Amino acid sequence: MSINIFRNLKHDFPSGIVVFLVAVPLCLGIALASGAPLFSGIIAGMVGGIIVTTFSGSQLGVSGPAAGLAVIVLAAIEDLGAFDTFLLAVMIGGIVQVLLGVARAGIIGYYFPTSVIKGMLSAIGIIIILKQIPHAFGYDADPEGDLGFIQADGQNTFSELLNMLNFFTPGALVLAAVSLAILIIWEQPFIKKFKLAQIIQGPLVVVTLGILYGISFSGGYLSIGAEHMVSIPVAADLNGFVNQFTLPNFAEIGNPDVWIIGITIAVVASLETLLCVEATDKLDPQKRVTPTNRELRAQGIGNIVSGLIGGLPVTQVIVRSSANIQSGGKTKTSALIHGFLILISALLIPNLLNKIPLASLAAILLMVGYKLAKPALFKQMFSQGHGQFIPFVITVLAIVFTDLLVGIGIGMGVAVFYILLNNMRNPYVMNETHDKEKKHYRIVLAEMVTFLNKAQILKELNSIPEHSELLIDASHTTYIEHDALEVISDFKESAKFKHIDLKMSCNRSLKLNGFKHSLGEILVPDQETHDFDNLEIKEDLSVAR
Repeated sequence: MSINIFRNLKHDFPSGIVVFLVAVPLCLGIALASGAPLFSGIIAGMVGGIIVTTFSGSQLGVSGPAAGLAVIVLAAIEDLGAFDTFLLAVMIGGIVQVLLGVARAGIIGYYFPTSVIKGMLSAIGIIIILKQIPHAFGYDADPEGDLGFIQADGQNTFSELLNMLNFFTPGALVLAAVSLAILIIWEQPFIKKFKLAQIIQGPLVVVTLGILYGISFSGGYLSIGAEHMVSIPVAADLNGFVNQFTLPNFAEIGNPDVWIIGITIAVVASLETLLCVEATDKLDPQKRVTPTNRELRAQGIGNIVSGLIGGLPVTQVIVRSSANIQSGGKTKTSALIHGFLILISALLIPNLLNKIPLASLAAILLMVGYKLAKPALFKQMFSQGHGQFIPFVITVLAIVFTDLLVGIGIGMGVAVFYILLNNMRNPYVMNETHDKEKKHYRIVLAEMVTFLNKAQILKELNSIPEHSELLIDASHTTYIEHDALEVISDFKESAKFKHIDLKMSCNRSLKLNGFKHSLGEILVPDQETHDFDNLEIKEDLSVAR
């Protein structure tokens, strides 16, 4: 590990700083939206950056408090009646996650379709842009990190864009515009020719400018008030800092509500983590694959520690992970650096952090959002056909207008529909051949035949004319469901009345279950299927193979 730290430090250190700058207001905003103490978000940021990263196998993933859990946390604290009781539920959730990792439940992460994952990334990018525009205008009623369509301030994502015009701060808008211009220029090739631009990241320049701007224009028309700045709780001394940590109430261990909430946190946090892992791996320039079972165990350990010392539940989070990738991070060192920076800054320099304008951070996040939702990605998905594009677009719209998990669920439903539709259309290949005496038909079944193929197969069997010969070729089929076997068995009886000479070939490993006896008289060895290959093909009615 130490070799990797030094080998990639020139990339990971500046990236860690950028992720740290992005993470701090998100940690605070999510804590505010969750109805929890502000410092609990900072604790979760530390734990996600230091503890989870240490045990994780993800090279670019960044963990911390997640916006998707804010509603659950808010309701849980209200139901349990005390924050320290809720912390016990967080610990239980962590234990459940460790058990899920041991049980290898991480394999679920590999079953999310690419169209849905890319839709999630684009949707998050669009949401970041829409949510950061009010902050760029100096209207900060909705806390940072709120990604839901219905916001904590009573507005929704789109109505807030109109509402902000009544409250915007001129100084914040000017600073955001200048900061965004700097970030765009910093990305241009001619800037990279300067040695200084290669060492210092654009976001660090923007944050420094924001602090200087806030000091220089204090009290004037273009000033930015303290309510538009980062607001980390400030402790008077080391004892005050330590006192901000909270122990869970272990006396409530027998409370069934605590266990229900703990299990709920474990399930939701695990799903969000697996989604983020899949998305982060797709963004990784080196296309490394994160071990998902190890990631669940790492997240579980993180939640045990976070609950033990007074933090919110943690997951791997896409906003910080994508910021890490876009800032040039190479290894998990960048995530570790961001975690230690949160700890050090909260302990030593909270007053300096509280001079960072949210408008500066809004400009940084606007760039992150744009890179996640580039128009080129929509064009690429469109070029792949409607089977990829429609689930992609539906996922984007669903997440924007609901929330992450609901939107992913809707996108998954559409993607599965297309999979089932294609499967239903592709159960077999049918060839018609003939000789001087009679017509011959051969239906070659697919590798897997299920109840979804029942209607198509039944339709094709009923189209076979009288006084013909039919071979149902299942020699390459590994599984036929009961419903499809029943259709073939029933057709065997009707074929006698239509004078159809019916045969069926299948490999020895194919299980016919209860139909072995009824189909036995029409079964033939595999090699007899080739008798049909020598006949002239009159018409090819291919559906699929």
